[in-house]
Amino acid sequence: MLQSIITGSGSYLPKKIVSNNSFEEVTFYDENREPITKPTQEIIQKFADITEIVERRYVDDDNMMNSDLSAEVGRLAIENAGIDKEELDYIIVAHNFGNIDAYERQVRIMPSISALTKHKLGIKNILCKPYDMTFGCPGWNEGMILADQLLKAKIAKKILVIGSETLSRSVDPYDRNCMIFSDGAAGVVLESRETDKEVGILNHFTRSDNGEEVLYLTTDTSLNPDYKGSKANIRMRGRKIYEYALTCVPQAIKKVIDSAGYTLTDINKVLIHQANAKMDHAILQRVFKLYGVKAIPEGFAPMTIQKFGNSSVATIPTMYDMIVKGNFPNQTLSSGDLVIFASVGAGMNINAILYKMP
Repeated sequence: MLQSIITGSGSYLPKKIVSNNSFEEVTFYDENREPITKPTQEIIQKFADITEIVERRYVDDDNMMNSDLSAEVGRLAIENAGIDKEELDYIIVAHNFGNIDAYERQVRIMPSISALTKHKLGIKNILCKPYDMTFGCPGWNEGMILADQLLKAKIAKKILVIGSETLSRSVDPYDRNCMIFSDGAAGVVLESRETDKEVGILNHFTRSDNGEEVLYLTTDTSLNPDYKGSKANIRMRGRKIYEYALTCVPQAIKKVIDSAGYTLTDINKVLIHQANAKMDHAILQRVFKLYGVKAIPEGFAPMTIQKFGNSSVATIPTMYDMIVKGNFPNQTLSSGDLVIFASVGAGMNINAILYKMP
């Protein structure tokens, strides 16, 4: 039986820590592009109460691009897997904005991030195909799903799947939501293995709602008419996203569990995209309610958003890498454990993966 198994992983957390206090001198603007008169400290406190974010990570080197982060975690994952980089059949890199410079904040997606990653890794194999996955925050998950399909179809044997983003350069500094986003990268090597055991990626599910939902998370000019920076900044309709996620994500998680022949009590851990702690808590509560289970076990769904913010496509693989390498306090993954990777984001897209630790 051919299975898709993670054989190596790597992650990169920028060293620059940006606390909530760093925003105290900012005058935020509302959706009508008018300055918010409420004291900024009060805005920050309300933000922290809802999201639980107290600090986030930003790239500290202005010359470092998203493709540099991607290449670094690719190198780490390849080393951890103990493979020859020239054996890779695909490099799949999930991101949202390509390379963004620290000055003009110009979005650059040519050459592709995956091609640049291959170049910076020094891979000479012309049959190693670079592929960019732009699928919102669920991009790394979707990259894993694509890789799983390629491996099980025997089109590939070894695939590098990365999620990498420098969101600090794509936000509107006058929008309160800028405090949510952060930078980071992580990735894994996924390999096909013949085994009689049921391990690796067991099941996955994706849904894409592209009606009015497509505009829930998009880009726009700054809320501050006088801002001279980027004209393509993240803009999101928070309430709409919250309602959509609470309605659809629990159903997606349940579907991926049920259709694989398991139930919630079989699951050891859920690694869920960290966008908003209040939303994540509510999603998990609804999942447990769907199964008629009242108590969420301690440590069942580890959280990083409080210290790392929302690093989009990098969030789930970062958590995975930290846990398997013993860098996440009070969190472990053992052979035979069933893990859910679940995410929601721009598109709007939702996906979930059921993975069994080898």
